[in-house]
Amino acid sequence: MNLSIIGTGYVGLVTGACFAKLGHTITCVDIDPEKVQKINNSVSPIYEEGLESLLLTYKDKISATSDYQTALMNTSITFICVGTPSMKNGTIDLSYLKEATKQIATILKNKNSWHLVVVKSTVLPGTTHNIVLPLLEQYSGKKVGIDIGLAMNPEFLKEGVAIKDFLEPDRIVIGFNDEKSRKTLGELYKKFSCPIVDTSLSAAEMIKYASNAFLATKISFINEIGNLCKKLGVDTYDVATGMGLDKRIGRAFLDSGIGWGGSCFPKDIDALIDWAKEIKEHTRIIESTKAVNTDQPLRLVEILKKHLPTLKGKTIGVLGLAFKPNTDDIRDSRAIPIIKELLRNGAHIKAYDPQAMNNFKTLYPTIDYCSTASEVLSADAILITTKWKEFTTLNYQGKIVIDGRKLEQAKNAKIYEGVCW
Repeated sequence: MNLSIIGTGYVGLVTGACFAKLGHTITCVDIDPEKVQKINNSVSPIYEEGLESLLLTYKDKISATSDYQTALMNTSITFICVGTPSMKNGTIDLSYLKEATKQIATILKNKNSWHLVVVKSTVLPGTTHNIVLPLLEQYSGKKVGIDIGLAMNPEFLKEGVAIKDFLEPDRIVIGFNDEKSRKTLGELYKKFSCPIVDTSLSAAEMIKYASNAFLATKISFINEIGNLCKKLGVDTYDVATGMGLDKRIGRAFLDSGIGWGGSCFPKDIDALIDWAKEIKEHTRIIESTKAVNTDQPLRLVEILKKHLPTLKGKTIGVLGLAFKPNTDDIRDSRAIPIIKELLRNGAHIKAYDPQAMNNFKTLYPTIDYCSTASEVLSADAILITTKWKEFTTLNYQGKIVIDGRKLEQAKNAKIYEGVCW
């Protein structure tokens, strides 16, 4: 099939590259000319393991443009993968989604053949039906369900392993407006062996939010248990292993530490909380999930103060700036509140991350960024905030190490303490 992808962030570009690998022809659309040029040169504008290799291998099947007309007139299915970032009050910004929908509808007005529009952006339940559908009809002058197909197909990609997640999914969710849209999207995914869930547009949207909220809750839960274990002298990872053997619970997302960040969990939790207030429903568990996560990274600084009571004038090394390993994404990284607190206490920062330093410099341009991880070890104490594999090879002997990510190799430090163990 010929597919167009609107938006070339983590979701859009991974989706396009993986569909190209599966034999489809992809036209990516982005308003950023630099991104367009890079993609056409088989260079990934974002860091995601294996992505640039896909762009190079399937360069004959992937192109990029800023022209909606070129993309839509030559394709039969369009995926909307634009960002829906959080605003200050926690609501999601739908401006990119609305603009993309208007642009798509305007082009489809003059297209004679049936075209399927698929929303892949993360949006609250009701958005596809109540916002996207009317905009498509208004700006195209056509009827959704007859002249234009509409579906909602949420993504479940983890940064760092997004390609594997796309090609080997646990499930595919198809929220559909009409039977032709369901069959067309089902045909696109027919080679996948995982379960395919056919449901309503709003249910598909809710599955995405409920999944992320549950995973975030699972992490906050084990962190709260970990805080109790810390007081008891118990290793919370032993507890998590014992819990995880219960098939009803499972071991995934039970790694205690300094909490979750990234582009999805924080944004989706805030959106759910704000939406619940709008519809006058209480979200006690979800609000507590957020509260635990807000407090958790600061525990690393509290533990540090046990060993260095006065941080003023001290040099503190920070290993890891990305919110998780194998990405350059710093959105809601747990290193951000930690470094903010260290600076508030008058500490000097030496930081290193294999991929995320350039992004982090936009937030903290004046801290000392090291060219290698080993340079960080000269600090008065070291905090481990991201579990990069590179950090397992360092010699921590003679150092003070406060660990937020359970790095076993750091236990040979002179003083070693974990946030929950």
